[in-house]
Amino acid sequence: MKKLFSIIFMVLMLAVITVSCTAEDETETRSIRVLATSDLHGKFVPWDYSLNEESLSGSVAQLATAVAAFRTPETLLVDAGDSIQGNASDIFAHLDSVHPMVQAINALDYDVWVIGNHEFDYSMDIIRKTISDLTPKVLIGNMYDETGRSLADSYAIFDMNGVRVAVIGMVTPNIARWNSSTLADCTVTDPLEETRKAIDAIRGQYDVLIGVFHMGLENELGTPNSGVTDILNACPEFDVMVSSHSHKLIQSMDINGVLVVQNKDTAQTMSVIDLTLEKSETGWKLTGKTAESVNIADYAPDSTIMALLSEPDAFARNDALQVVGRLDGGPLVPDNEIAPVPAALIQDTALAELIHEVLSYYSGAAVAATYLPNPSMKLAPGNIRKSDTSQIYKYANMLYKLRMTGAQLKKYMEVSAGFYNTFNAGDLFISFTPGFRQNNYYMFSGIRYEIDVSAEPGSRILNLTWPDGTPVRDDDVLEIAIDDYQANSRLLVPGVIFDADDLPVVVEQDVRSDIGSIRDMICDYIVNVKGGVITPECDNNWKLTGYEWDTTLHQKAIELYASGQLTLPESTDGRSITITVDDLKNFE
Repeated sequence: MKKLFSIIFMVLMLAVITVSCTAEDETETRSIRVLATSDLHGKFVPWDYSLNEESLSGSVAQLATAVAAFRTPETLLVDAGDSIQGNASDIFAHLDSVHPMVQAINALDYDVWVIGNHEFDYSMDIIRKTISDLTPKVLIGNMYDETGRSLADSYAIFDMNGVRVAVIGMVTPNIARWNSSTLADCTVTDPLEETRKAIDAIRGQYDVLIGVFHMGLENELGTPNSGVTDILNACPEFDVMVSSHSHKLIQSMDINGVLVVQNKDTAQTMSVIDLTLEKSETGWKLTGKTAESVNIADYAPDSTIMALLSEPDAFARNDALQVVGRLDGGPLVPDNEIAPVPAALIQDTALAELIHEVLSYYSGAAVAATYLPNPSMKLAPGNIRKSDTSQIYKYANMLYKLRMTGAQLKKYMEVSAGFYNTFNAGDLFISFTPGFRQNNYYMFSGIRYEIDVSAEPGSRILNLTWPDGTPVRDDDVLEIAIDDYQANSRLLVPGVIFDADDLPVVVEQDVRSDIGSIRDMICDYIVNVKGGVITPECDNNWKLTGYEWDTTLHQKAIELYASGQLTLPESTDGRSITITVDDLKNFE
């Protein structure tokens, strides 16, 4: 009997041990998903109001369908800002009604929205209204208003089925330069310092730490900590960083052990981030993280969102169709010989002339400088609708007037002329310097000049004179009209073009703000100055020199490129190519 009891006891003990081991082997896990967007820029429905045509490359209405497809019970939906500017959103910014982008963001039930730099294009009142109208948690940790109070919190913590997820939000500190008039009485602080303070404040209160920053990867304008790389190298506590602002697709990359993603602009993509966690004695431990990018063009617009936004959509379409004038006598830009070399970037055009006229007229400055936001624009003769002014000048830049010397002007022009590749024997086209952003290439009016593309950068500006032929002397003092973005990001920033003791002087910010942006001025100029009619006019005050090619081979290259027979590797910016006689040898 004793033996039987011993056997039963041993069997029971074995069962207990087996159950105990099984329980230890079954580790508790959690799966958290983060859906991330950024730089939506007013694309609330699939319509491009500046062109007045359907655009299914991406929109918040399409995002809604994608979000529904990828959302799980444990999903955090976040956006990194630049939402209420772009695609005719400007017409809603000053209305009392809720902005359609805000309606759309609320309808998608976002959890976090971080303020972007373009939200500061308007006024502090508009920013405050936007924040109050939004239902997601609004974050911005390095911005303090006129009273010295933080505009919004720097972080938020979410409980997702027992897992504590902390999100920190920051904006690029360069808003202090780009939006200096809006932020005149505010304080923009170092995002790294604010990030460190936020992390220290929530230490021990989170299992996963996510950054949602309206900043690109690298520093801008020489400003330390204006790129997320600096932040992540200093703050390895992050698990995930949602970068933005640069509009460049990053499906997944690692910086100092942190998973980094970034989206294209205008809702073209959405990041899907999956996190796996295991329960340990000390809490939840992150054991895996992956990310992929979703192409929003593959998703149909959500019918509920389309219905919700039908009224602002109709309003914007009608506004875009308002006729403000007429173009007579031909187009404003000539046709391109080949698409990668826009004709408007290698010769003076009526398009540049029109913008220069507007800048000079409203500023009274002797010299005007502009880039071409849309060098291949196609505005046919006929009625000019309000939407067409966005083709002439895409962005809502404000007008600045600066004072500089002739020496400063020439130095700036030399920097701008670095846009062109140095022309070499055998080249069959003008080409552009890889990596030189086209929105930093400026053309000038009120003076006459040549750009010798055969010379090395820094020695290209020749025969710089005033319109009457008098040379522009180094000690001449002049006023120049230019947009606020170029002024605040380059001309007035020490070390970018000019030294700290050699900066141009600001004569006036936001010239004729009663009219509005430069784009608004173009509309006003057509209506009230030109009597509703403009004609293509071009004084050809500048030209390229220092190049010569075989015209027969040049034409042959055009035909081969057009037919698709001549294909060449392009630079990362997609437009800087060089076609030479050697490229035609296979077609002899």
